[in-house]
Amino acid sequence: MGDVLKKLEILAGAAKYDVSCSSSGSNRGNSGKGLGNASPWGICHSFTEDGRCVSLLKIMFTNHCMYDCAYCLNRRSNDVPRTAFTVKEIVDLTIAFYRRNYIEGLFLSSGIVKSPDHTMSLLTRVAKELRTIHRYNGYIHLKSIPGASPELIREAGLYADRLSVNIEIPSESNLKMLAPEKDYPSILTPMNSIHQGILVNKEDSRKFRSAPKFAPAGQSTQMIVGATPDSDQQILTLSSGLYNHQNLKRVYYSGYIPINKDDSRLPVLATPPLVREHRLYQSDWLMRFYFFRVDEIVNDKHPNLDLEIDPKLSYAIRNPWMFPVDINKAPFELILRVPGIGVKSAKLIVMSRRYGRISSYQLQKMGVVMKRAKYFISCNELASPTINEIKPESMKQLFMPKAQLRKKDKLAGQLSFTFPD
Repeated sequence: MGDVLKKLEILAGAAKYDVSCSSSGSNRGNSGKGLGNASPWGICHSFTEDGRCVSLLKIMFTNHCMYDCAYCLNRRSNDVPRTAFTVKEIVDLTIAFYRRNYIEGLFLSSGIVKSPDHTMSLLTRVAKELRTIHRYNGYIHLKSIPGASPELIREAGLYADRLSVNIEIPSESNLKMLAPEKDYPSILTPMNSIHQGILVNKEDSRKFRSAPKFAPAGQSTQMIVGATPDSDQQILTLSSGLYNHQNLKRVYYSGYIPINKDDSRLPVLATPPLVREHRLYQSDWLMRFYFFRVDEIVNDKHPNLDLEIDPKLSYAIRNPWMFPVDINKAPFELILRVPGIGVKSAKLIVMSRRYGRISSYQLQKMGVVMKRAKYFISCNELASPTINEIKPESMKQLFMPKAQLRKKDKLAGQLSFTFPD
C-alpha cells in the first residue's frame, strides 16, 4: 500500500499542469446493479490555484515519457522521480476513492512510453475494467495520445465520457520548435477520429435505442499561453476553427508556468500570464455564447487582447457607432453586445418587452449591471450620458479599477520624470 501511495504522490503532482478536465455534459445512469452514476449536473468540480480539479481523481498512468517537450515537467531530459501505475492499481484507487466519497470521477493522462498505441491501450484498459468488471458508472475522462490509431481511439470512446487531445501550442512551427517529436497531423488525426465517432454514434442512437455511447461528453483540448510569441488573434482563430470543424466542447487556456527555466527555447517569465489567460477565457465565452466572431474580438489592428478591461467592453469602446442600443427595439444579438448584459438578461428583455416598454428599474431586476450598461443603452427614462457623449477614449478610464488607475498614474509619473521634455 505504501508503494501505491508513493506513486500517487508523484503522479498526481505530475498531472496538475493539465487543466483540460471538465466533468460536465455526460449522462450515464445506474440501473441499480452497478456503482455510481454520472449526469450533466451531478459531477461538481472546483479548480485549485495550481490547476488541480479537486472533484476528480486526476493522475497520470506514468510520468515516464519518450518525448522531450521543452515546456513539460515530465520530458525525458528532466531529472525527476519516475514511476508508473499498473492498470489494477488505478482501478482499485478509483473504486476506493469513490466509495469513500473523495472523488466523483477519474481524469487519466499519461506520458508516452514505447509508442502512442501502447500508451493508449493502457489507458483504455483502465476505463474498460472500471466499466465491465466493476460496473462503474461514474465520470471518466481519458487523455487521447497524439499519434494513437483510430481503432484504439474508437475503443476508448466506448468506455470514457470525455476524450481530449492537447494541441498545446497555437502554431505548428512553434510546436515543432518546442516539441520536435510532435506535429499537427498527429494531434488532429485523433481529434478527427473522436469527432467522426461522435457523429456516427448520434446517427446510430437515432436508429437503435441500445447503441453504445461514444464519448457522450464530447472532446476538449488545451493550449499553453505565453510559451511562444503567438498572438491572441492566432490563439482565438485556432480555437474558433476547432469549435466549428471539430465541434469541441471546450478549449482550455493554460498560462505558461516556467518549469524548465534553463531551456533557451522558452521565454523568461517571473509569473504565469494569468490575466491574459483570463481574458482568453472571456473571449472564448463571447465566441460560444454571445455570437461574436474572432475578428470582432481581435484583428490585424488589435492582435492582442486588452489586459486592463474585458474583451466585451473593449469591443464596445472600439465600435461606438453601434451604441446606444434601444433596449425596447434592438434584436437579441445586438442586446448581447451591450457590456453588463448577459445571455439570461438578454432573453428576459426580449420576452418582457412584448408586454410593455422596459425601464431601467426593470433592467436591474433582470440582472443587468446598470453601472456598465447605462452608457451603452437607451430606454424609457434613462438619462445617463452615452459612450458618444463621454467619448470612447475616456470610457476605458471610467471602468478601470481605482487601484489599477493609481498604479498607471504612478508609472506615468515615473516615466515623465525619467524622460523629461
